[in-house]
Amino acid sequence: MIDTIKQYLQEVEGFTSTSKEEIETFRIKYLGKKGLLNEFFAEFKNVPAAQKKEFGQVINELKKAATEKVDALQEALKDQNNLTGKYDDLTKPGEPVEIGARHPISIVKNQIIDIFSRIGFNVSEGPEIEDDWHNFTALNLPEYHPARDMQDTFFIQTDPDILLRTHTSSVQVRYMEKHKPPIRTISPGRVYRNEAISARSHCFFHQVEGLYVDKNVSFADLKQTLQYFTTEMFGKSKIRLRPSYFPFTEPSAEVDVYWGLETETDYRMTKGTGWLEIMGCGMVDPNVLQNCGIDSEVYSGFAFGMGIDRIALLLHQIPDIRLLSENDVRFLEQFKSSI
Repeated sequence: MIDTIKQYLQEVEGFTSTSKEEIETFRIKYLGKKGLLNEFFAEFKNVPAAQKKEFGQVINELKKAATEKVDALQEALKDQNNLTGKYDDLTKPGEPVEIGARHPISIVKNQIIDIFSRIGFNVSEGPEIEDDWHNFTALNLPEYHPARDMQDTFFIQTDPDILLRTHTSSVQVRYMEKHKPPIRTISPGRVYRNEAISARSHCFFHQVEGLYVDKNVSFADLKQTLQYFTTEMFGKSKIRLRPSYFPFTEPSAEVDVYWGLETETDYRMTKGTGWLEIMGCGMVDPNVLQNCGIDSEVYSGFAFGMGIDRIALLLHQIPDIRLLSENDVRFLEQFKSSI
């Protein structure tokens, strides 16, 4: 029996192949459940006591040689496949690829950009870390102006002139400083305010603000632009403008869209009125134009601003604004069917 095992050992040492099927047949012959090694181990109990030690050593030597031979041949075969084919074994089943989804903020932002791009508005961006001039002073909010208290600001402790922008109007200031009228731009981006976090408010959120500056721009132009936007965005054409106050526009207004009272959700969202506030707007204050180097005697303009988060909550019936920033995959996967 020992001589027979030694003959198999010589056969193992001399075996070589580049065929996947032959290597697998060889492995099954020696290392399979019904292979030779299992047969030899089963025969061990019948070996005379004087030969057990040598018998055991030869079997272990055969097992080690067969295992190393199979591993070496399989590794060589793998290396050969890598050299001959970029994609390794094309017969292997493919790995499932998870389809991602756009964030609801991105979905709404892209919709807004698309709507305004159709009427000639480009997109402008600016830094989230701003200085006092672009965020406040140039926008008709000088130091100690009471309206500054309306925007609870995050200031940089080491430099009180540096802050996290509280609105994207600062981008409009930078744009007007670098471009001459006619100007037609929207400025989407993240803004920061020191507010308590709840289901309806957060310390950071997203805005998109629009600006149009040219000769003979009127409030009627503003209203028509907003009418177009609400019709395209919400499918609602009925709007109203209520007098309001913003330091950088005069006159100023809040914009409401008539949402309707067709469902229980409509009653809840509009508090039974059917009207839903969506943005603020107004004619650009002449002081703002002058601060940006634009002659307010020649040019006029209008501006508007809205919260992207609020519109996302509205369109997708999201009950809690905190869901937009928690990165919960279960929540985000619901938007795979959206654009």
